[in-house]
Amino acid sequence: MLDVYIGYDPRESVAFYTLAHSILQRSSIPVSIAPLMRGQLGGLYWRARGPTESTEFSMTRFLVPALSGFRGWSLYMDCDMLCRADIAELAAGISSEKEQAVLVCKHDYVPKTERKFLGQVQTRYARKNWSSLMLFNNERCRALTPEYVNSASGLDLHRFAWTEERLIGELPLEWNWLVGEYAYNPAAKIVHYTLGGPYFEEYRDCDYAGEWFEERRQMK
Repeated sequence: MLDVYIGYDPRESVAFYTLAHSILQRSSIPVSIAPLMRGQLGGLYWRARGPTESTEFSMTRFLVPALSGFRGWSLYMDCDMLCRADIAELAAGISSEKEQAVLVCKHDYVPKTERKFLGQVQTRYARKNWSSLMLFNNERCRALTPEYVNSASGLDLHRFAWTEERLIGELPLEWNWLVGEYAYNPAAKIVHYTLGGPYFEEYRDCDYAGEWFEERRQMK
């Protein structure tokens, strides 16, 4: 069983359900999917939302190891994604990565735009979007206690100051392909509508938009 946590924001609720559907439809292994909703985190999350937090799950994602009891492996994903491959392929490499604390796609890019969905400022920082998909080895992420997640700076969390450099493993970029930042790639396994999903009017014609609308249609 692979535990998958998906960031949830009420402004993008349709994105959560569409992503979950895309995972389940293609997975050849049992998958448990849970939304990361602020209102359900109780005493685990109490920090105020900062001005640079573009979604409700900007920081809550780092509670995944604690929510998992610091046991096993868990996958975190932003909701503005679409799974185009069998998630079992991603989980298959876990057994050879037991020494790592977390596996991510190590993007090396500068955002092309100053703004993203809903007119929000496109914050620039080192290791941007590394944290938008994380495969946590929960046992090795014990630094991510609720106390730390609620007190650490956003930059420390998103730049992985909570672990050692050598413990950050690498996934192929195809598992977090940045739509609008990278050229269209027919081999992308998970596409990430990082600038804005096709459920926003201004991004209805972005790459892979047709696939997203077809996925949503299949849920009906």
